[in-house]
Amino acid sequence: MYEHADQSWTARPKVISNEVISWTALRLAKHAKAHALPSVQVILHGGEPLLAGPARLRRVCEELRGALDGISRLDLRIHTNGIQLSSRFLELFDEFDVRVGISLDGDRAANDLHRRYASGRSSYDKVLAALSLLRQKRYRHLYAGLLCTVDVRNDPVAVYDGLAAQNPPRIDFLLPHATWDEPPLRPSGVRTPYADWLMAVYDRWEAHDRPMPVRLFDSVISTLGGGPSLTEAMGLAPADVVVVETDGSFEQADSLKTAFDGAPVTGEDVFRHSLDDVARHPGIIARQQGLAGLSETCRSCPVVRSCGGGLFAHRYRGDGTEFDNPSVFCADLEALIRSIDARTGADAGQPVEGFDALADGSDDGTALAELARARQEITRELLSMVGQETGGESELWAAAWRTALELGRRDDALLAPLLSHPHTRTWAVRCLDGAAPADHLAALVAAAALPPAAVDRITVPVCDGFVHLPGVGRLRTGTAAEAVELTPDHLDAPGWEPLRRLRADGLEVALDDIDPYRDCHGTPVTGRLTDEETERWRHALSQAWASVRETLPDLATAMATGVRVVTPLDGPVDPRATSAGGGFAALGAFLHPDPARLAADLVRGFRLGVLDALLDVCDLYDETDTRTGELLADTYARIATDALLPDPDPESARRTRARLDELSAAPTLTALGRRFTDGMRRSAG
Repeated sequence: MYEHADQSWTARPKVISNEVISWTALRLAKHAKAHALPSVQVILHGGEPLLAGPARLRRVCEELRGALDGISRLDLRIHTNGIQLSSRFLELFDEFDVRVGISLDGDRAANDLHRRYASGRSSYDKVLAALSLLRQKRYRHLYAGLLCTVDVRNDPVAVYDGLAAQNPPRIDFLLPHATWDEPPLRPSGVRTPYADWLMAVYDRWEAHDRPMPVRLFDSVISTLGGGPSLTEAMGLAPADVVVVETDGSFEQADSLKTAFDGAPVTGEDVFRHSLDDVARHPGIIARQQGLAGLSETCRSCPVVRSCGGGLFAHRYRGDGTEFDNPSVFCADLEALIRSIDARTGADAGQPVEGFDALADGSDDGTALAELARARQEITRELLSMVGQETGGESELWAAAWRTALELGRRDDALLAPLLSHPHTRTWAVRCLDGAAPADHLAALVAAAALPPAAVDRITVPVCDGFVHLPGVGRLRTGTAAEAVELTPDHLDAPGWEPLRRLRADGLEVALDDIDPYRDCHGTPVTGRLTDEETERWRHALSQAWASVRETLPDLATAMATGVRVVTPLDGPVDPRATSAGGGFAALGAFLHPDPARLAADLVRGFRLGVLDALLDVCDLYDETDTRTGELLADTYARIATDALLPDPDPESARRTRARLDELSAAPTLTALGRRFTDGMRRSAG
């Protein structure tokens, strides 16, 4: 930021003030609540953010966590050069779950090209010491990855090897900031030096069996297969980044500082403007238009859906065309995309964001949130199919459907409880098979609409003397009628039985012992639990969850994000089960006397649910090959559950490797399935 065209930093405070921190947290919380955002990401950036000191960073973490508590999941990160990183900072980041990304240029020679002290002394050893600290078992879960800016003067293979030696969970390669007025360094006689450099890295990465995700390459592979872009620098997805400067100014992406003085300015700030105000700024809107917002040259380019015109700032030319140009890296981006396409082939598949993190178990909940959104859309489609096939026969269904449509028109967030409840999908599938009544839609709509009093009244079917509101509770009706009318007041009326909720160190779930469509692994479920049985569950879940958090911290983070329901089962889960009826959001478990068994059941159910959701959006194998499907599911679950064993079993590890070898050789596995298997192999060690 200090070396580019925009020099506004010279007139700003060096460190963000407490007032700016508080207003930023307030604006973010209001925006997240107004738009029902499931998660928001905040990156603490600089300059060098660690220079703010532990006390100021603590204040930032406390304000943001406090403001968003109960509103939205906060994905909090920090980008640092690592020189100042110490256990004091890492203890703070562990307390507030702050993921740490380290800027590293590669090996020592690459680092020393740009990152020397004023005295000429190298900073490389201090960065390696910081990374060594970050890789320790107690802090490893905070390690977000490495960021490396490409410099074509460096040896690409040496750079990659230097980065890979730090065992990062992911690597981001960034093109250097440049414009048509200030073009990037290009060695004489080389047309596409950046593509050539990156493809040398790609070939090294591929030769080593892709030991970690590389966001730039994964994004190209994803978009070539029709999937989403995974980086702001490429693809056609709308920009969703705003910067808060130290004085409270809202600015566009800080990459724009490379274009011209004042390029990122919005004229808005946290004191007077909301994030909706910022979203309406012309500069932000210009980056929301996808293909229509690109230059004519880009719109006619065959690789535009992967390239997306490159980073917005890199299109700038000061001849009056401003950003209506291809990227200054246009030739490199096209060569890079075509080269990766030639190597991966047309069957690269459509990985969701965080696909590799799901495969190797390092997902922090980000990829799981993408899967949850995808599953909601599939559930919406299932409901439409129910209406087309069976709903027209029922007046109760038709009335509930009209109410659901009205809620969606008023505020789509009102439908979230209906679409996200794990047993909505279970019921819809049964309904399409003729095994469940369409009228149950009214109960689902009532469960979404009555708690926030979004409707005054709604008619709901009666089942065995009860009205069930999935995810909320049930009401004993004392009537033989087939349906009754409910109002929000009934949720406090005599005969109302709410679902019990259990909390255990970051995990909060409903203990669902009443939903008539709860289903997990096909194992029979219990009836309504007594208060004593509920307390036994509370105690056992707390012990089991402590084991998961200690042994599998990354997986525990994802589970805390995604799991919403635990269904008590009437007997042990079949250890050979390879499906989970409620997906990853609803886990069935038997109350084992041994908390370790309960922990294993929960982890197995979660992993099977994740894979089930992933198969909704990705082709990993030919699903007529049931042997490969069962082997994939069982191995994916066992890799996690085996980690819970107090003493590793060498024979179990050998069997896991044998399963992975069999999977890799399966002829029905797609290219994406092989990539998923490679990720599983990384996590198996």
